[in-house]
Amino acid sequence: MADVAERAGVAASTVSHVVNGTRPVSPATRERVLEVIEETGYVPNRVARSLVTSDTHLIGIVMSALTNRFFVPVVAAIDRAGRRHGYSSVLADSRDRVASEAEAVNMLLSRRVDGVVLAPVVGDKRTVLDKLLDEQVPTVLIDRFLDERFDQVGVENVEATARLVEHLAALGHSRIALVSGLRGIPTTEERVAGYELGLDRAGLRRNRELIVSGKSAAGPAERAVGELLGHKDAPTAIVSGNNYMTIGVLRALRGRGMRVPDDMAVVAYDDLEFADVFQPRLTVVAQPVAQIASKAVELLIRRMADKDGTREPQRVQLPGVFVHRESCGCVVKGTSPRSLTAPGAKGGGRRGRGAGSAL
Repeated sequence: MADVAERAGVAASTVSHVVNGTRPVSPATRERVLEVIEETGYVPNRVARSLVTSDTHLIGIVMSALTNRFFVPVVAAIDRAGRRHGYSSVLADSRDRVASEAEAVNMLLSRRVDGVVLAPVVGDKRTVLDKLLDEQVPTVLIDRFLDERFDQVGVENVEATARLVEHLAALGHSRIALVSGLRGIPTTEERVAGYELGLDRAGLRRNRELIVSGKSAAGPAERAVGELLGHKDAPTAIVSGNNYMTIGVLRALRGRGMRVPDDMAVVAYDDLEFADVFQPRLTVVAQPVAQIASKAVELLIRRMADKDGTREPQRVQLPGVFVHRESCGCVVKGTSPRSLTAPGAKGGGRRGRGAGSAL
């Protein structure tokens, strides 16, 4: 910093103000300092700065990003949002286990992160959450609404899932199955509630045999669909509870030579990266990942600035986005009807209305 100051003909404190934005500097002086910084390759020492300010400009992210595919783009989006505010990210995978979550949080606290974005693990009996509160670590819970003591951000699940069911019912389906996620996860419970709400609104009878657990993974979902298809009165449509289970659903149907949507209509909560190139393309409720991440970082920065702890926790629910494609049985603009109504389809005879009647 002293070298930059000498070359630019300014005080070292002026260089500090330019780098850290701690005081206004005239445009001409700022430009001269930045030119010298570029010439010299000067990089601020974040470690030394953190010793003075007690800030590391690090955000800790704790979630099962290695085992839950939904969290992969979420982590990337949080990192991008954090960088826009001058923060770097440190990821610690919770593996969706309480012990691993506690270990991950302890590691991040040892790195002196300024705040934490956490997707809480199922079964956390407040061990980790209580610790974060006791140590006054600014924390935002993401995806799973689990504890009102924290800022929380996620997507609305009940109405979004109900809409998927109502859409299938409007196409004439009366036996609509749900492949649900891991029990105990708030998002799973909310999507089950949404499924039942959709049935009620459509005037369809609830049938517990049509709800099977895919345990939030492809393999269990594939086996669960096998159970559904073994019923005497098998469903004509399936709602998948998350993107990873959707893979298992499609594998199960393909393994039995069944075509989507001719033999089985399929809709899903969560979009897949390549859902728009599947044949047929998948009808889904997509989660606005960038908005979720941006809001989580925004809430965290506000929480970190709340030094006296007077800010009330916020709960933010963002709407899911209904993406209408063809796997539900509708003919969407730009799609050939022939690919949706292949001769000999079994599903058409079980439906009350034609597949072309859209919501």
